[in-house]
Amino acid sequence: MALRFLADHCISNTIIRTLRDAGHEVLRLGDVLRVDASDRVVIAKAQEIDAILLSMNGDFADIVTYPPKTYKGIVALQMRNHAEVLERLLARLCEYLNVRPTAEHYRGKLLVVEVNRIRIRE
Repeated sequence: MALRFLADHCISNTIIRTLRDAGHEVLRLGDVLRVDASDRVVIAKAQEIDAILLSMNGDFADIVTYPPKTYKGIVALQMRNHAEVLERLLARLCEYLNVRPTAEHYRGKLLVVEVNRIRIRE
C-alpha cells in the first residue's frame, strides 16, 4: 500500500524521486500551497489532504509546538548539513516504510530519521 506524503519546500527532488520510485505518492508543497507558506499552514494542508508531512525543517520535530498526536504523521529527516549521508538516510527510511506500509502506523507519530536510527515520538 502506498503512503501519501506532502514534501515541504526543503525536500529535494532526489528524495521525492526515491519515495516515488518506492511506490509512494509524494505531493510537492508548491503544487498545493505557496512555498513561502508558514509552517502552521503547511502542516494544516498536510492534514487536509490526508498526507504525512515530510520535512527537513527542524521546527516540525519540536513536539511542544507540533505535538505528534495531533497530526497524521510527521517525518523529519536529519542530515545536519551532511549531503553525503543522503543515500544511507533514504535507504533507512525506505526500509522502514516498506515494513510499515499503512498510514495508520504513522498517525500521531513523529519519526526523526537519522542515518543510524529512526526515533519515534508520540
